[in-house]
Amino acid sequence: MTTTAFDDRDGVIWLDGALVPWRDARLHVLSHGLHYGGGIFEGIRVYGGRAFKAAEHFERFHASARELNFRVPFGPGELEAAMRETIRHGDIADGYVRPVAWRGSEQISVSGAGTSVHVAIAAWEWPHVFSDDARTRGIRLRTSRWRRPSPDTAPVRAKAASLYNICTLARDEAEEAGYDDALLLDFRGHLAEATGANLFLVIDGALHTPTADTFLDGITRQTVMALARDLGIAVHVRHVEPGELDRADEVFLTGTAYEVQPVSAVDGRSYEVGKVTAALAGAYTALTRSVTVP
Repeated sequence: MTTTAFDDRDGVIWLDGALVPWRDARLHVLSHGLHYGGGIFEGIRVYGGRAFKAAEHFERFHASARELNFRVPFGPGELEAAMRETIRHGDIADGYVRPVAWRGSEQISVSGAGTSVHVAIAAWEWPHVFSDDARTRGIRLRTSRWRRPSPDTAPVRAKAASLYNICTLARDEAEEAGYDDALLLDFRGHLAEATGANLFLVIDGALHTPTADTFLDGITRQTVMALARDLGIAVHVRHVEPGELDRADEVFLTGTAYEVQPVSAVDGRSYEVGKVTAALAGAYTALTRSVTVP
C-alpha cells in the first residue's frame, strides 16, 4: 500500500505557538532531544471532530516533561486550545493528534541545562491502526526478548521517546516473524504490555491486567477498567506470570491508537474474541462516539 511520507503532506502543524505549513515544521539536526533522547509525546484520538480525554493527555504530557527534568513552555489549557485549532484547520473528523516536545540546539552535551524546549502538535485523519478484519478477529502477538526496564534504571512513568527504542526493536522482530505486534515482559519476567498498548487477560469472566510499575498506566487502560466495573466485570490489577496466558479465555489490548483490540494468538496459544472483550469494545465505542465526549 502506498502512503504519503509524514514530512511531505499538505496542511499545517502547530509549532511553538503558531500554525506553520506542514513541510516547514522542522527541527535542527543538532537538537539535544535528537541526540540524547530528551523528548516526550502524547497520542490523542479524535472522534467526530472532538478530542477524547484531551485534558488527561496534556496533564500527562507535563508530567512526562517533569520526569525528564524539563518544563513545557505552554500550559495544558494552551495546548488544548492549540490542538483544537489544529483539528479545525485540518478538518479532522476521525483521526489522531500527536503532541511532541523536545530539547533544543543550544548545546550538544549530555547535560540538558540551558536548552530551550520546543513543542509541536500535528493532527491527521487515521480511523484505525489495524484492518477491519484484524479488529474483528484479533491480532497475533509474539513474546519478545526485549523487556521493560526497572523503574530505578529508566523514567518509566514518562511517555518518553527514548523508551520506545525497546518497542521498535520488539515490533520489528515480531513483524519479521509474521506477527502483528510483540508482547513484552518486564525486567522480573512478569507480563508487561505490547509495544504501544496495555494488556488484559480474561480469566473466568474477570479482567486481569499487570501492575503498571514498569510501563505507563494508560488513559485508555483506566477508561476500560472503569467501563468494566460499570458492567459488573471484576478487575484485578496484579503481577501476572507468562504461564497464566494458558488460563486465559480471552486476551485484548488497550491504547489510544489501538482502542480495544482483540488478540487471537500469543506465540502458540489461540484465543476467541469472547463476550467480555466484545462488551468492552462496544462500551468503549459508545463512549468515544457519544455526544458527551469530554
